[in-house]
Amino acid sequence: MTTESTSVPPSSGPLSTAGRPSVAPPRGSSDRLALPPRRRAAPARGAAAPLIAVDCLAVLCAVALLPAAHHGPLLLVPLVAGVLLLDGRAGLHRPRGGLGSVLDDLPALAGRAAVAWCATAAAVATADPARMFGPAALGTAYAVHLAVAAVGRAVVHGRIRRLAAARPRSALVVGPAGEAQRFAASLSGRPEYGIRPVGVVGLRQDGVPPDAGAPALPVLGTAEDIHRAVIQNSVREAVFLADDPAMVTLFQHYGCATWRVGGAGALDTPMGAHLWGHACRRMTPLGERRGRAAKRLLDLVVAVPALLAAAPVLLACAAAVRVSDGPGVLFRQERVGQHGQLFTLLKFRTLRPADATEAATKWSVANDSRMGAVGNFLRRSSLDELPQLWNVLRGDMSLVGPRPERPYFVAQFSRIHAGYAARHRMPVGLTGLAQVHGLRGDTSIEDRCRFDNHYIDHWSLWQDVCILLRTAAGLVRPTGS
Repeated sequence: MTTESTSVPPSSGPLSTAGRPSVAPPRGSSDRLALPPRRRAAPARGAAAPLIAVDCLAVLCAVALLPAAHHGPLLLVPLVAGVLLLDGRAGLHRPRGGLGSVLDDLPALAGRAAVAWCATAAAVATADPARMFGPAALGTAYAVHLAVAAVGRAVVHGRIRRLAAARPRSALVVGPAGEAQRFAASLSGRPEYGIRPVGVVGLRQDGVPPDAGAPALPVLGTAEDIHRAVIQNSVREAVFLADDPAMVTLFQHYGCATWRVGGAGALDTPMGAHLWGHACRRMTPLGERRGRAAKRLLDLVVAVPALLAAAPVLLACAAAVRVSDGPGVLFRQERVGQHGQLFTLLKFRTLRPADATEAATKWSVANDSRMGAVGNFLRRSSLDELPQLWNVLRGDMSLVGPRPERPYFVAQFSRIHAGYAARHRMPVGLTGLAQVHGLRGDTSIEDRCRFDNHYIDHWSLWQDVCILLRTAAGLVRPTGS
C-alpha cells in the first residue's frame, strides 16, 4: 500500500490545554500506538444478574399461586424464557449505574409480562386443555408477577444507588472546556450519581466561563495526559458532552464506562436517567455492538469456500514467486487490528525488503526497481492479498473493514488525522468502503480515515454484502493496493 507522502509532519497533540495545569508534568512524545493496551472494563453497577434473578423470582411467586395442577415445566419453562427474552430485548437487564428507576421501567415491564403470560396460557391451553386456567387465575398471577418484579427492582436500584453514593468513581469529563468545567461543577457534592469528576478533556474552547467560585479541574491536553490521569486517579468513568468516536475508543480501551450527556431532548432516555438534569445514557462498548456474530458468520460463509476455490490460484502464485524470486513465498508483517491488537498479516512476497526496518517503516513504492514481473502482476491484480483469507479464518481480520496498517504508521497518523485511531473500533478487513471508492494506492490518508469511520458509524450486514459485490466487480479493472 502506498500513500501521498513518506514523511509525517509533527503534531502538538489533538487537544488544547487552555493554559490550565495538567495532572502531571508533560513528557516527550513517543511513537507508541495511540490506543493503549486494552484493559478489562470495570464491572457495571447494576449488572444484569440481580435483575434477571428478580424476573425469575417474580415468575416463581406468580406460578406458586396457581392451582397445583398448573405447576410444572410445561408452564414454568416457557414463561421464564419468554419473560427473560422480552425484558432482555427491551434493555431492562442493562446496567445503568445509579440512574435506574423502577417507575421508569414499570410500563415496559407490565407490557412484556402481559405478553409472556397470555402467550404461555394460550400455549398451555392448546397443548393440554385440561390444564387451562381462567381469566381470574391469569389476572391474579399477572398482578403478583408485576408486584414482585416492581418491588424486587426497587430493592436492586436502591442498593445500587447507595453503593454509588458511598463509593463514587473517578471520572473525566470530555467536551468543550468551559462547558465541561461547568458540568463538572454541577456534579460537585452530589455523590448520589456515583460519579466524581477529577479532570476535563477539553476538545476545544467554547467561550463558556466556568462557574464562579467553583474550583477549576485540570484540563488534559494530550493522550499522554489522559493516560497518566486514568492511571494515577483510577479513572473508571468518562462523561461525554460532545461526540468524539476517537475519544470513546480510547476510554473504552482503558476499561472505562462511557456516558453520553445531552441537552433537552437530545437523548431518548427515561425521565430518571439524568445527571443533575442532564439527560444521560450509557454508551455501548464498541466491541459489543449487535451484529458482531452475524458479521463473523458472513466472514466464515464467504471465506471458507473462497479459500477452497482459490486453492489452485494460490498454488500457482506461490510457484511463480518461488521460481522468479527464490524461497520465502509468503511475506509476514505485523499490523494493527481491532482494539489496537497486533497480528501477523500474510501476503505473497512481491519484493524483498532490504531489512526489517524498511519493512516496518517505509512505504512500498509503485514501480519499485526491485519488483520483478511476477511481483508487479500480483500487486496490480491484488492477487498478493489472497493469503489474507487465512487471516480472516483465524479471526485476525474481517472480509470488510478498514485496511490494517503497520504500528509505526498508526502512531504517526493518529497524531495527525483526527479520528484515525477510531478506525480500530471494528475488525480490519480485506476490503472496505474507502477501497470501493477508489481510495487505494497513492491516495489521501485523511480521506480513507473519513470513509472508514463513516462505514463503522453506519454499519449493517447488507452494507458488507454490497461492498463485497462492488469489490468483486472492481477486480475486472484492477489497480492494486
